[in-house]
Amino acid sequence: MVEIAVIGGDGIGPEVTRAGVRVLEAAAQGDSSLQLGFTEFPWGCEYYLEHGRMMPEDALEELATRDAILLGAVGWPTVPDHISLWGLLLPIRRGFDQYVNLRPARLLRGVKSPLAEPGDLDITVVRENTEGEYSDSGGRVYRGTPHEIAVQESIFTRRGVERIIRYAFEEAKSRRGLLVGATKSNGISITMPFFDEIFREVAEEHPEVEASLMHADALAARLVLNPERFDVVVGSNLFGDLLSEITAGIAGAIGIAPSANLNPEGTFPSLFEPIHGSAPDIAGQGSANPSGAIWAASLMLEHLGYPEAGSRILSALEDALASGTKTRDLGGNATTDEMTTAVIERLQR
Repeated sequence: MVEIAVIGGDGIGPEVTRAGVRVLEAAAQGDSSLQLGFTEFPWGCEYYLEHGRMMPEDALEELATRDAILLGAVGWPTVPDHISLWGLLLPIRRGFDQYVNLRPARLLRGVKSPLAEPGDLDITVVRENTEGEYSDSGGRVYRGTPHEIAVQESIFTRRGVERIIRYAFEEAKSRRGLLVGATKSNGISITMPFFDEIFREVAEEHPEVEASLMHADALAARLVLNPERFDVVVGSNLFGDLLSEITAGIAGAIGIAPSANLNPEGTFPSLFEPIHGSAPDIAGQGSANPSGAIWAASLMLEHLGYPEAGSRILSALEDALASGTKTRDLGGNATTDEMTTAVIERLQR
């Protein structure tokens, strides 16, 4: 039995995770090798407003007994973002050493890119997920005075940089063999040259991969102008975050894109989520796009060793989109439930 923890979170999060669970259950029907169990945890901003914390003290111990985690979204207007993020998602990522954030972006059948000529758009961003610019190191002094100072430090370790770059090279080897490292060593004088040095060291071990470094600002422009030229992009926590939003956008919509927070060694459970936010403005309306959560569910099954079932889910999602079943953000009028049902019907065929 594969045990999956489900954290709906906030806003549209519970709506899209319900969709993901329904599709996973449909994929498991008639497949005796795929037995799934689900446990829901009511953690998030509502839990915080009642208990003063985003999740209980023993949350990681509870999640560690599961094989994977499906997350909806985190964030609500009445809870500051740094509290919601640092109180739930980041502790899970770091506590379970989910150092790879994998963000695939493809132009799915039935989805229109905002680019006039997107070409064969199929890009995977590999983002470092546990250190870098999102390190909780620094502080503020002289608060509330004209002399107030805020300092936040980026933490780049050789271990952290090397393992994410090695993962990216392996990812490139399994695809088209093209890898670009996102840097900014012309402006950031210590951490980025360090990143570049390690990238070049690892590149020497992989002559079969066409590897290069590109400044992140120029890379952002090139991803929009010539997306067909790119295969795998690897970047720090911040650069990977920003560039993967660009690849999701040019692939049609943020609501489609999935994210996998991986502990590749399998020592801890990995976490899968859509990259969209909690969208409080449409929460409860039944109009949220479940595609990102459904694609995330597909990634989950692939990671757990069920690639065929994962592939069936993604194919069913594409078939549903290509048939014209689309939510409002994609120019359609389907509800969340209608979109989910369309995917399930194609899975059951």
